[in-house]
Amino acid sequence: MSNTPAYLQDAKSLLSNTGFACNSVWYHGTSSALTDSITSNGLKRSGDKSMKQAAKQTMATIGNNYTESIEPVFLTQSKEIALYWANQTVRNRSVRGESEETPVVIAVTLSDEINTKVKPDVGAASLLLLPEGEHFMAHLGQIYQQCGIDGPDIDLMNADRLEYLNKLGFAYLNQDIDAACLSVITE
Repeated sequence: MSNTPAYLQDAKSLLSNTGFACNSVWYHGTSSALTDSITSNGLKRSGDKSMKQAAKQTMATIGNNYTESIEPVFLTQSKEIALYWANQTVRNRSVRGESEETPVVIAVTLSDEINTKVKPDVGAASLLLLPEGEHFMAHLGQIYQQCGIDGPDIDLMNADRLEYLNKLGFAYLNQDIDAACLSVITE
């Protein structure tokens, strides 16, 4: 994408007609406000505590109970896709009045043993039915187009699990990731 810094443009080397290639390096998009905590403590499931607390307070204000769920760590095999989600994190946090933040992409290098535990995020199908998902699909379509590839054409309800990983870049790891596995991507 033209607004994607050159050091994060990796789709041309990863994307083919079968989707994005995978290896033992994954990426996670986040906000600069969370980077120090992440690089010190690792990536934690259900990560952004301030967003969870804000949701809990909002639900209490309107008289509803809030049950916090434990979400996995969301990953993708492309820096460009991670940047998209980092921008979304910054946008979502800014709605809550957080300080000025910037998007950050973190490389996650996993051992072979842990890498086998990364799973396609089929649960993303529900996200893709929302406006946020439509925006993501439009963004992803532009990435494909820039690489000279049609797509991604995916039937969300009948797709094979691996299509969520290969064609859409949706993956997760249902465990915390140690800080030693992480490095912030910089120019």
